[in-house]
Amino acid sequence: MKNALPRLRSALRGTALASAATAVAVLAVQSPVLADEQYLGICDDAGVSCQTGVQVASPQGECEMAPSQYASTYVCVAYDGDFVYVKDNDADGRAAMAYVWSEEGATDSRLCRNNLGSGTWARCDFDWVESGRHSVEGGYKTSTVLNTTPLWSWSGK
Repeated sequence: MKNALPRLRSALRGTALASAATAVAVLAVQSPVLADEQYLGICDDAGVSCQTGVQVASPQGECEMAPSQYASTYVCVAYDGDFVYVKDNDADGRAAMAYVWSEEGATDSRLCRNNLGSGTWARCDFDWVESGRHSVEGGYKTSTVLNTTPLWSWSGK
């Protein structure tokens, strides 16, 4: 029994050191959420905000659907909360996308991605300047290309 205690202490020290090394390695790696928001090259640009939406049951606001050649993606905008909703309406394996452009403000381009699969709604929470012109596009994203079409525009909401 006397010999077992030093071996146990040694094993515990080794486990503690391994745990500490693992914790340092994990903390040094970029967060997957942050890495995930760089899904297009333009996401690195200063005037662009890219988000991956969170799943919601249903949208709010004004909605319109893109034509079938743009995956019949639904996009909704709730003006009073600066929320963008995207519904993936095509089981094609590609992410459904919404693009909102604003005439004013430091960030003029906002991308909302729904990568949750066909039939799902995703919501992104942006903050844009209410004044000026805004436009909305809907479509899909391939591995490197955004394919969207204009849906509607508004001013001052």
